[in-house]
Amino acid sequence: MNEELVKQQICDVCNKMWHLGWVAANDGNVSAKLADDIFICTPTGISKSFITPDKLIKINRKGEVLEANGDYKPSSEIKMHLRVYQEREDVGSVVHAHPPVATAFALAQIPLDTYSLIENAIVIGSVPITPFGTPSTEEVPEAITPYLPEHDVLLLENHGALAMGSDVITAYYRMETLELVAKTSFHARMLLGGKGEAEIPQDKLQKLFEMRKNYGVTGKHPGYKKYS
Repeated sequence: MNEELVKQQICDVCNKMWHLGWVAANDGNVSAKLADDIFICTPTGISKSFITPDKLIKINRKGEVLEANGDYKPSSEIKMHLRVYQEREDVGSVVHAHPPVATAFALAQIPLDTYSLIENAIVIGSVPITPFGTPSTEEVPEAITPYLPEHDVLLLENHGALAMGSDVITAYYRMETLELVAKTSFHARMLLGGKGEAEIPQDKLQKLFEMRKNYGVTGKHPGYKKYS
């Protein structure tokens, strides 16, 4: 894997998320797997708009720093990322952010499990809300673990969202899809006076699920699954 390319992609994604308003102040974090026991991650305490390749940190599976410039340290939330890599060998990158509309669903404890949008059905499927975990503790990785076998995108209760993929760009795209699904669901429900939006018929959904292979969509998918 080209380390310099991965670093640049992480910086590009961080900058993009900051411009979209998904990561205020020093919120959010991005990581990528370089080798079995080598990962690159964003440092703690720095706005994603300021991230440059020289600020990124190299760590191992234990979260120990292997290489860093100056006093840069990984975020305490790296535990969540490392749990994903531990449970999902197919994952090459993890993105954590606070996209406003998707995060609003997490705050309202409303899972995004209505299969009303084609992109939702094909790319991410239903999105559950994982139980609340105290930041910087093992509660957060423990909370997400039961959902990892079936999901590439999660809402974190009273926290934000987590997306994973085979590479940095794929993980980021899934976060974008999540926010699109959240926005369209919210607006549809407002137009309907708060009622849930219409769902794609199940026989049509199955065909959409099968299209994942045709489109080369990697990762996990829950199929037709409800959390509300």
